[in-house]
Amino acid sequence: MQEKLDYVAEYDKLKTKVLKYIMYKKRTENEIRQKFSLSIEEDMLDDIIEELKETGYIDDESYIQRAVKEFMNLKNLSVKEIKYKLLAKGLSSDIIEEYISNHIEELTDYELQAIKNIFYKKQTNSELDEIKQYLLKKGYLSDNIKEALSEVE
Repeated sequence: MQEKLDYVAEYDKLKTKVLKYIMYKKRTENEIRQKFSLSIEEDMLDDIIEELKETGYIDDESYIQRAVKEFMNLKNLSVKEIKYKLLAKGLSSDIIEEYISNHIEELTDYELQAIKNIFYKKQTNSELDEIKQYLLKKGYLSDNIKEALSEVE
């Protein structure tokens, strides 16, 4: 009986610790696992993560939505760069691909605008070919580069 009470007390203490980590800044399941894998026993960590998923504190799909919106508001990134940033967070490529395919129009429009933004920024110091090469290296689709630059020239 005492053993079970000790387990519950330890579980609650560790769950609170994980919850504080999540509340400070939204995290992916993978980030949580990396952070606590050495300090929390694996079975208990699995249980905590599962409970927090059920209660909506951990939701990788909504994390992707928030992260993409943030990237779109703050940076000029290609869709490929967005994908790599999400993969770096340990998110499943399946849910990233699903998000991208469900939002392809919005992401394409964003990418076209990002190309134009970069073009305007670099236009004074760089040749058109240099800008195109830069955009290709950043992962922008060549069709999108052509379309966006035809609108600004």
